[in-house]
Amino acid sequence: MALRQNTVYPLGYWQKVTLSIGFIALVIIPFADIEIVTFDPLLELSLMAQGFIHADFFATEYLFQAIIQTLNFAIIGVSLGLLLGAPLALIYPHPLVSGCCAFLRAIHEIFWALLFLQVFGLSPITGILAITIPFAATFARVFHDIINQSSDNPLESIDSRADIISRYTYGKIAQVLPQLITYTRYRFECALRSSAVLGFIGMPTLGYYLETAFKQGNYSEGAALLMIFIALIGTIRYWCPPKLLGVYLIIACITLVEIPTLDSSLLIRFISQDIIPPALVNTLSFTDVQWSLLYTWFSDIVTLQAFPGAISTLTLALLALAASHFVSLNAHAIASKHLWPAPLAYFGQFILLIGRSVPEYILAFIFLILLGPSMLPAILALAIHNGSVIAYLTVRQSNAIAPPLMQISTLNKFNYYIMPSIYPNMMALLFYRFEIIVRETAVFGILGIMTLGFYIDSNFSEIRYSSALILIICTALLNVAIDHISMRLLNSHKQSLTT
Repeated sequence: MALRQNTVYPLGYWQKVTLSIGFIALVIIPFADIEIVTFDPLLELSLMAQGFIHADFFATEYLFQAIIQTLNFAIIGVSLGLLLGAPLALIYPHPLVSGCCAFLRAIHEIFWALLFLQVFGLSPITGILAITIPFAATFARVFHDIINQSSDNPLESIDSRADIISRYTYGKIAQVLPQLITYTRYRFECALRSSAVLGFIGMPTLGYYLETAFKQGNYSEGAALLMIFIALIGTIRYWCPPKLLGVYLIIACITLVEIPTLDSSLLIRFISQDIIPPALVNTLSFTDVQWSLLYTWFSDIVTLQAFPGAISTLTLALLALAASHFVSLNAHAIASKHLWPAPLAYFGQFILLIGRSVPEYILAFIFLILLGPSMLPAILALAIHNGSVIAYLTVRQSNAIAPPLMQISTLNKFNYYIMPSIYPNMMALLFYRFEIIVRETAVFGILGIMTLGFYIDSNFSEIRYSSALILIICTALLNVAIDHISMRLLNSHKQSLTT
């Protein structure tokens, strides 16, 4: 989600918000499951550490193919998302378009993949569509926000006889083209993470081999795969300039895993039977519908699965929000050039690179091995990833600040000049990340944590696709509601500043 750099919020307002976040976390933490249930987490941690020290880069038999397919899914998914999302950005203000986009991007890529798996199986189509759909909706939203911030003045200098497409292209889009390209590169980085995570449901990407290695205790192999993935993310600016995206797209289409022939009967059955509630199957008209059975079926899903899953999801997300704030504050401090000499500051930024490069899902999976199935691994994973992202962005802002020459200590200068300057933006970023935190929290249920994703995965395992679809819709509506509330809070306060 795009954040306006010229939005200013007073420090006092965000201090109250910070205290509120901390208070809410303290209130709900007694109700959260944060118990460590593994027998000897320190022993497991030492084995992992040895694996990272002795990383084996030749243990994975199909390593090159896994890297290629990870890149292919990301490149094709982003390209199709861009192709669909960019035109939608021009009509995004229409309520139907904005509402549909908000709903589509609120569903996690893994949930999309679980749906498409029932039709396309482990075909590349599953992975590509799982990335394309939410990314197209995100491109539409963010591109609209970026274009909407551009000035209308250049339009006045264009000949009025020019066609509307030319006027819009040269008068509006030309102003913000660098921002659009920068954001597209960022979405490609996100697509790489999503592509890797799809391996956890069987797609032939790096995540598939990483999950297998860690589950089998082959930490040397798993560490090597993780290092390779971090290197891919960290060097993306060097090997993926925007002008080469077209070339990479052609290569991706050529080297993509062969797409099997689609069995149309599976698609027809999935649409006409599998996702239809049991009470509606084989009914010819509304008079044949067994309304009492339909009501019982729906109410059981809501009361026994959707409601408890949503409560657990929100509980985990709120704790992760508070933990992300704590991590972002400390991570910013260890990477700031205003506190440390250049070598130490660069080392801190390298730590941030690792934290923001590894997807939350993979981090949660690793912490689950260490700590056992509870909310604690998910909280740590969300806090490390999102805190690192926020710290990375605020470090770039704070490093550009030239503090005045004052006869005070470096620590005091950092605390009383640098932090007040960047703190409002840090908090605004935290609120913008909250939607992502809720979205990721839901999908952690697939790892065994009792969020909405746990019930969704259980229904897929039991071939209850109609129930799974209802829960996916509930997940999307929850994310849309969180996004709406966050935007209302930010916009209402912004309006109060101008009155």
